[in-house]
Amino acid sequence: MPAPRHRSRTYRRVFKKVASRVSLQYHRRKPSHSKCSSCSSQLHGIPRELPFKMATLPKTKKRPQRPYGGKLCSKCTRIEIVDKFQK
Repeated sequence: MPAPRHRSRTYRRVFKKVASRVSLQYHRRKPSHSKCSSCSSQLHGIPRELPFKMATLPKTKKRPQRPYGGKLCSKCTRIEIVDKFQK
């Protein structure tokens, strides 16, 4: 019987080959993808990691190096910049 903390689906079950048998291991699930604040599409270039792993990543790996990087997708960024320059 698994430990009580492993009985829920918070942890995903991973079967690993260990020596001559298959072992059951429990891993934390990854968080959902980051979303664009304007159109709610998935943001590319942002890793799906737990907060304690994101803290150890360098800043350049956490988000794209452009204006509104990590907040808006590339389409919405383009629209936002064009709107600002047309005013």
